[in-house]
Amino acid sequence: MNVDKNIQLSVEHCYVQEGSVQKERVRKKSPQKANGQEADFSLAVKAQLPGKGITAIYGPSGCGKTTLLRCIAGLESAEHCQLNIGGNEIDGLPVKQRQLGYVFQEDRLFPHLSVEGNLDFAFKRRFSDNGPSKQQVIAWLDIEALLDREPDHLSGGQKQRVAIARALLTAPRCLLLDEPLAGVDSKARNPILRHLGTLAENLSIPMVYVSHNLDEITRLADHLIIMDQGRLVADGPLLDMLSRLDLDVTRQEGAAVVLNTRIVGHDDRYSLTQLALSLDSGVSSGSGSDAQLSVGQLSGEPGNTVRVRIPSRDVSIALERPSQSSILNILPGVISEIELIDGARAVVKTDVAGQAILARITRKSLEHLQLETGKQVYLQIKTVALLSETLVSGYPCIRNT
Repeated sequence: MNVDKNIQLSVEHCYVQEGSVQKERVRKKSPQKANGQEADFSLAVKAQLPGKGITAIYGPSGCGKTTLLRCIAGLESAEHCQLNIGGNEIDGLPVKQRQLGYVFQEDRLFPHLSVEGNLDFAFKRRFSDNGPSKQQVIAWLDIEALLDREPDHLSGGQKQRVAIARALLTAPRCLLLDEPLAGVDSKARNPILRHLGTLAENLSIPMVYVSHNLDEITRLADHLIIMDQGRLVADGPLLDMLSRLDLDVTRQEGAAVVLNTRIVGHDDRYSLTQLALSLDSGVSSGSGSDAQLSVGQLSGEPGNTVRVRIPSRDVSIALERPSQSSILNILPGVISEIELIDGARAVVKTDVAGQAILARITRKSLEHLQLETGKQVYLQIKTVALLSETLVSGYPCIRNT
């Protein structure tokens, strides 16, 4: 990680009370107070974010995610703020001079301008000539057909795509997104997630994405910051964070791991593609066949890297390899850690070809199979979702494979 290009961040912000006079810095509801009265809330976060890709800020509602983003943007005056983006000290600067793009939960498009008018407004006021061209942004977000429309004639998902495009056309040094899909229905959400992934691949600037939706984060993020009650709980690369059993993200209903895999071949007869969990191209498909996944056929070439997501609720465990099963994805693994979620359930972490896969099972099954660390098991994987690939269409979810 090149430190010079990273985001160095240190923010302290609070709602304080001095004698009988209240001085408001951040107004929050304290979860400890059941009577609904306002209580002191403090935000204290110090972190280093990668200078490229998507960093997600995740946590429950009211934990300070949006406040942190607003402090970065200069929209909130923090008690203490140190902010360095790519070697540029920008704390203390006015909002405009920080040269940041901001996408709000609501679109905030100019209603009297067409889509193209909104884009031109931003492009004429861009911070520098280093940003993407108008045509590049239009193509990345697939809004060519919307250019002549007015905002009132756009769907919620279309408005957000235009809002993202407008923010990018200012040529920002960093793009901040505050739960941009909060008001978008599930049908429109998947295309926007794809477009955001395209942006991350093509942009040379970092993106900071706030959300309390774990599914969105596992699809998008490269780096993850977890917050709770105004504090940083943990941060690190997404793939590592999603498999840490000491974090709440692995206990939630939508918990999943993200794996990097490699295309090793195609089965044209059954329209399937084989993915190896080992990224070492020197491993032959025969010797590494035990650690392969079968998914719906991709258009990529052997050797291409594919990112997949495996929900822990869709993984079951067997002590012997099942021979009569409709599930094709059965992988050998070794148990590396076990964590009880509650009285009824447990999360089992396994090592498969050097990568972690989680299985959520009942405590009864845990005891019945006498599972313990170091034990060899077989994982039956019911669902594999493809996150980054060269597919013909969609965000496919391969079930019962």
